[in-house]
Amino acid sequence: MCRIVGAPRTLLPLLAALLQASLEASGEIALCKTGFPEDVYSAVLSQDVLEGQPLLNVKFSNCNGKRKVQYESSEPADFKVDEDGMVYAVRSFPLSSERSKFLIYAQDKETQEKWQVAVKLSLKPTLPEDSVKESREIEEIVFPRQLTKHNGYLQRQKRDWVIPPINLPENSRGPFPQELVRIRSDRDKNLSLRYSVTGPGADQPPTGIFIINPISGQLSVTKPLDRELIARFHLRAHAVDINGNQVENPIDIVINVIDMNDNRPEFLHQVWNGTVPEGSKPGTYVMTVTAIDADDPNALNGMLRYRILSQAPSSPSPNMFTINNETGDIITVAAGLDREKVQQYTLIIQATDMEGNPTYGLSNTATAVITVTDVNDNPPEFTAMTFYGEVPENRVDIIVANLTVTDKDQPHTPAWNAVYRISGGDPAGRFAIQTDPNSNDGLVTVVKPIDFETNRMYVLTVAAENQVPLAKGIQHPPQSTATVSVTVIDVNENPYFAPNPKIIRQEEGLHAGTMLTTFTAQDPDRYMQQNIRYTKLSDPANWLKIDPVNGQITTIAVLDRESPNVKNNIYNATFLASDNGIPPMSGTGTLQIYLLDINDNAPQVLPQEAETCETPDPNSINITALDYDIDPNAGPFAFDLPLSPVTIKRNWTITRLNGDFAQLNLKIKFLEAGIYEVPIIITDSGNPPKSNISILRVKVCQCDSNGDCTDVDRIVGAGLGTGAIIAILLCIIILLILVLMFVVWMKRRDKERQAKQLLIDPEDDVRDNILKYDEEGGGEEDQDYDLSQLQQPDTVEPDAIKPVGIRRLDERPIHAEPQYPVRSAAPHPGDIGDFINEGLKAADNDPTAPPYDSLLVFDYEGSGSTAGSLSSLNSSSSGGDQDYDYLNDWGPRFKKLADMYGGGDD
Repeated sequence: MCRIVGAPRTLLPLLAALLQASLEASGEIALCKTGFPEDVYSAVLSQDVLEGQPLLNVKFSNCNGKRKVQYESSEPADFKVDEDGMVYAVRSFPLSSERSKFLIYAQDKETQEKWQVAVKLSLKPTLPEDSVKESREIEEIVFPRQLTKHNGYLQRQKRDWVIPPINLPENSRGPFPQELVRIRSDRDKNLSLRYSVTGPGADQPPTGIFIINPISGQLSVTKPLDRELIARFHLRAHAVDINGNQVENPIDIVINVIDMNDNRPEFLHQVWNGTVPEGSKPGTYVMTVTAIDADDPNALNGMLRYRILSQAPSSPSPNMFTINNETGDIITVAAGLDREKVQQYTLIIQATDMEGNPTYGLSNTATAVITVTDVNDNPPEFTAMTFYGEVPENRVDIIVANLTVTDKDQPHTPAWNAVYRISGGDPAGRFAIQTDPNSNDGLVTVVKPIDFETNRMYVLTVAAENQVPLAKGIQHPPQSTATVSVTVIDVNENPYFAPNPKIIRQEEGLHAGTMLTTFTAQDPDRYMQQNIRYTKLSDPANWLKIDPVNGQITTIAVLDRESPNVKNNIYNATFLASDNGIPPMSGTGTLQIYLLDINDNAPQVLPQEAETCETPDPNSINITALDYDIDPNAGPFAFDLPLSPVTIKRNWTITRLNGDFAQLNLKIKFLEAGIYEVPIIITDSGNPPKSNISILRVKVCQCDSNGDCTDVDRIVGAGLGTGAIIAILLCIIILLILVLMFVVWMKRRDKERQAKQLLIDPEDDVRDNILKYDEEGGGEEDQDYDLSQLQQPDTVEPDAIKPVGIRRLDERPIHAEPQYPVRSAAPHPGDIGDFINEGLKAADNDPTAPPYDSLLVFDYEGSGSTAGSLSSLNSSSSGGDQDYDYLNDWGPRFKKLADMYGGGDD
């Protein structure tokens, strides 16, 4: 069973904290002094010092809050000091007089300024009366007993008591460690027990806040608590024997941190912006401001209240707004919001905790900026009752007048933008009004031409209103009206022909000097005395003239309907009428003459050329007539052959197929091939009719079974003209020229290739390389040497004629033949060496001798051949300093060569 031994609650720290907050709010705290507030700190211990045991907490007054202080102990081997001023024991030792005093140093990290304070430790005497007194002051928690067995059965105990939570105020000033409660087990009378606590704040982060004396079970707090960081601690107390065996079930200990008013309210924004329409009624919602307090919102420390400290400007009333002290809602309380007078209000809002208690509550302020938005409470008003303007006649899209208005609403908003309309004086819709978006002026423009002779002045009635209607309750009229007087200016206008174009009907063939018509123009300027003169502007066939004064049109040539200038029987002529105004104006008119046809053109045969076969079958020639006249002066036509010459009717016959076509055929059985001219008489149907003898050129040719001409000349007759033949010939000539140029180019290329000199690097000279071929000959027995090459003419060409450098040609050079020594018929074994040497020397100086020093490339085998040159055996130019003694080792056949070349000068 768990029981609690009653003791007085720890109310003194709470009262002290409240008193401190009250003094801070009232400003009655004395001036701050940097350093330790006390000269000596004392701590009374109930037992010897244990390792890690918190002893006390030293306080350092940091007035400006900017100092960074570092703590040190004069006995670092026994005591250490944390950054928060809590003093701990480094090791366990019995407390004696020499270890009961030490110093604590505080040093500023930046300025190196140093302060010190003395700490005195003492043991609390363990007198009986002190024990009784302590038991009365410290609450004691006893572990409930475990279930016990009786006669082999578990006995049911009463339900454990619920241990009430321990309330501990935050920001306690100590001294620390501060004893909270004592935990005890009923079995400590028989056993030596050890007590411990676990949980966050003890052996779990944040560790070291709560400690327990393992012997006495005294639970203590080692530092001030902060409810805003941790508002509640849940610990578990344990009791074990000296062997670590659990002797009691763990009990839960809940420690509530009691809130202190140590946090001021903080607004979410330092400046709040809101809007309200002008003219709003009282009670209109404007905005909401919000502040928060880190203290307990369910306690007085976190209960906020709002109020308005000031309003600027104070017109029309110093209390235009109010605020809900609990929610922070700002609403209007007075009428008279007028944007045209006051556009913005600035309120200073205060939030105070402790339910707004001005004595104990903490406060903070923020700014609320309220903008009065515009509504359409002012209509546009014209600056004048009448506006004036003028416009030249017949002009459009020009500005006649500029209408100006005033509007007190916010510029460039729908409540300020003006819309203009014409309400009277313009039934034909000749004017329009556009709004200038920048100045809000009305621009009166002309959209239809105005005639001065019809109306010299217009008086318009115009109205102006806003894009949006006026707000409700506004007593002003919604629009403003004015008049616009527009004067029309007379200008010189163009004369005009009426009708235009003018059409007349006239037969062709009229003689020159015939008067056709009068073509005059009218002047629209009735109020101007002006004269009009006429000139001819366009007369394609030059058939007409016009009188400059009265506009009479007379012919100066015969009118011909068949002229190429007549289209669809109509001839067009254009004339110009000009007045003498300032500036002079002119207008054009078109006269259209519809020409009636007369029979003035005789018909002609069509086509004019044809071909037929030498025999009358199977070919015949179909012909028609061409007449430039039109019906009834054209077809049907009559076709006939003349009486002379007599050969015409003897050889030919003509048959009419219909009114427009006839057929010409050979009358005789055979007509020799050739070109014949056949006259044909054609008569039209005019009244009187016209006839004409037309010549038809007929080509008579030899024909095949199909009736097609087989003559060579048929190419021309069949439609292959002279131009096509010339084009074909030109193409053939060009092709031949290209072939000739290609042949010349190839020959020139071969010649250049033969004449080109090739200079080869000596290292790449193929003459000094071994060229291997696919087929190799037999031994010396298979070789057939021509020794006649050693016998040459008597003279040897001197060295001077040898060309300089290496000459390589693929043909035998043209040089004078050198003279070679002639060997006598008698054998002279003794001079064979001299003879050979002379022959070698002559061959070396002979550019015409094989191999002509020419570059004969069979295959490229690379440069740098290790073999010597094989182009010659030896010569005077190659030197005779070689050693030929190795020839003696090659056998009898080479012994003679060894004697000849290896014997030295002998």
